Amino acid sequence: MSATSIPADINRKHLEMARQQIAKGDLQKAAQTLNKAHRQVPSDARVFMLGGLMAEKAGNHAKAEQAFARCLELAPMWGPGLLETALFRARHGQFDSAIELAEKVSRIEPNNSQVLAGVIDIAHRAGNLQMAVKHLHRGLEMHPGDATLRLHLARDLGNLGEHAQAVQLLDALVQEHPLQPQYRMERVKHTVTHGQAAEALDDIRILEEKFPEDETLAYYAALAKGTTPAHLPEEMHRALFDNMADRFDQHLVQGLGYQLPKLVAQQLIARHPEKDVNVLDLGCGTGLLGLCLGTMQGYLIGVDSSIKMIEQAAKHGIYDRFHHVNLLDALSNTPDQEYDVITCLDVLVYIGDSQPVIPNAARILKTGGEFIFSCETAPEDGPDLVLQPSQRYAHKRSHIEAMCKQAGFSVSTEELVLRQEGGEPVQGFVVTATKTAA
Repeated sequence: MSATSIPADINRKHLEMARQQIAKGDLQKAAQTLNKAHRQVPSDARVFMLGGLMAEKAGNHAKAEQAFARCLELAPMWGPGLLETALFRARHGQFDSAIELAEKVSRIEPNNSQVLAGVIDIAHRAGNLQMAVKHLHRGLEMHPGDATLRLHLARDLGNLGEHAQAVQLLDALVQEHPLQPQYRMERVKHTVTHGQAAEALDDIRILEEKFPEDETLAYYAALAKGTTPAHLPEEMHRALFDNMADRFDQHLVQGLGYQLPKLVAQQLIARHPEKDVNVLDLGCGTGLLGLCLGTMQGYLIGVDSSIKMIEQAAKHGIYDRFHHVNLLDALSNTPDQEYDVITCLDVLVYIGDSQPVIPNAARILKTGGEFIFSCETAPEDGPDLVLQPSQRYAHKRSHIEAMCKQAGFSVSTEELVLRQEGGEPVQGFVVTATKTAA
């Protein structure tokens, strides 16, 4: 976009003010300010770009899309407009369009560090690690030796299976910055994830001297010593889900073929067509079960350790209440015989040991109530609990069924493919455990 097509001197004050008002959440004043700017210069693309950001913050995604589209129509080669539109579309799952715009703006402004950061963010949101690696390499040509870029590159290369290159980068970062724990910790994570946990022991010992109470380090230390930790540290799965909350539904349902909430919702509605039951959704995530159930006559309560996930779930307007707490605390703090149904879908894979979960679920269910949960399948000829390379737990079906019966449940189990991962089906089972006595 040429300088003459954006009369900066006329509108700059209004636009800067509008951006500040949007950042503060004062959207009514921002709208008034943008209206003044629009009256002064009806064809100023910046007004529509900020209008798109304002509409998105107000939750009006359709209006935001219209504003961004108008921005591109007025200024198809203007870098900031292209980048903000691409970021908006990436935030809302329009990955093909976002990637196309991101590549376009990277060609227009190849030496712009802000553009580079935005393009890499879009690549990560879209799960396009090859694209991210390409632009991270480009960033290192612009900023040779940049530690943050090298760290991100090591992570992405590791996730692409380029183990040797990732380790080379991490080794160099640890050597150059021996007193900065983040690089050593990243090497621990990478080494453990790639099945070489014992090689992480030296790094773990050094880190434990600085952080003796760190649960994540204790978890990795157990793995490095050849034992299976009973649980995944809460901080690990909370961080995982906080970071991907705004794109979780698209990733899980469309990307991985995850249909469990839909199947369980159909099962519950078939058994309770009036939907007059009180449901506790443990590990509710972004509220996919609630979305599939629709409005309930009874209560629908969501529990999750990720506040970002809860924020997404709340947007559906279906759940009656949320508790931001981990699953084990939620169960132990709930009174006896409180619920008709408890669901726990794709959650025990992160919790691990189900011993504290199943008896507590029995305690807080009413007689005849149902505990519906899923597990990934561990081989019957192995241990009851297996920590997989994915850092998710698999459970032996016979052990889970025995625990349910011991807790006073009758048990029905269905084997099914839970999702796809790396193009391969993830085998699992869904348990419907019915409480037979008070």
